[in-house]
Formats: sequence, C-alpha cells, structure tokens
Amino acid sequence: MSCGLLLLPIFIWNLTLIGSLPSALAFDEFWRDIPAPLARLENSTRLMVNVLPFLMPLELRSRRQRLGLALYGVGLVLYCGAWTALILALHSAWATAPIGFMAPAYTPLLWLVGIALLGQRLYWGRRYLWWMFLVPTAGFLVAHVAHAARVYART
Repeated sequence: MSCGLLLLPIFIWNLTLIGSLPSALAFDEFWRDIPAPLARLENSTRLMVNVLPFLMPLELRSRRQRLGLALYGVGLVLYCGAWTALILALHSAWATAPIGFMAPAYTPLLWLVGIALLGQRLYWGRRYLWWMFLVPTAGFLVAHVAHAARVYART
C-alpha cells in the first residue's frame, strides 16, 4: 500500500462537492483572472503533491508515522468541515470572513504534513528524506492560499 491511498478520500470528497460549491468557488469563476505564473506554480506543485505519495509506502512502524496518521485524520476532518461550513452556511460570518472563505485552501496543511510524516521513504532509492515532501507542499499551499485570497478579494 502507498501513502497515495490517503489522497483518495480527498479526491472523492472534492468530486462529490463539485455541484454544491458556492458560485465564487466554481471552476470557471475560481480560475478567472488568476495570473499565469501563480496558476503554473499552483498546478505544478499540486501535481507533485498528488503524485509523490503514490511513490511512498504506507507504513506505521515509527512514532513519527503514527503521529502523521493522527495529523492526517485531524486535517481531513477540518478540511471536510471547512467545505461543509462554506456550503451549508454560505452567508455566515465565518464563510464571508477571509479565515472561513479560505479555510479549504489552508487546512490541507495538516493532512499534507501528516502524509509527509507517514512517507518516510520512497519505494526505491536512498536519498529521500521525509521532509522533502514538504518542499512542493509549501509551494502548493502558498500558491493555493494566494489564489484563494485573490478570489476572496473579488467577492
């Protein structure tokens, strides 16, 4: 089994919500007027963050890996909760404030760090260190939050 399996609930959740998203977060509106360099950074790092876990075995041998699984679980609950709050209470103080509107963009930090802690190695090679996954993760999160901030600013 690979750490990529941990991405499947997120993929399923996101696909399930496509038809329920607030209009500002619908695909065409979300990507409207986003500068090309920001879009390229976000999408290239998103690709790395979504492919690398499939190259890491899912193991629970160490304390760090067990911590990673717990962090992943908490992050997944918060991520799903952030989306649920936006969908069910679109006009609430939470959803209309930057912290609430952008929560689905920054809460992946927790489950992505959880995956980094779980993925202690690649299936091959010896030069991989667990924190190396955090490099594209940081790039993705910075770009994704900046993107969400731009969308928030125009709503």
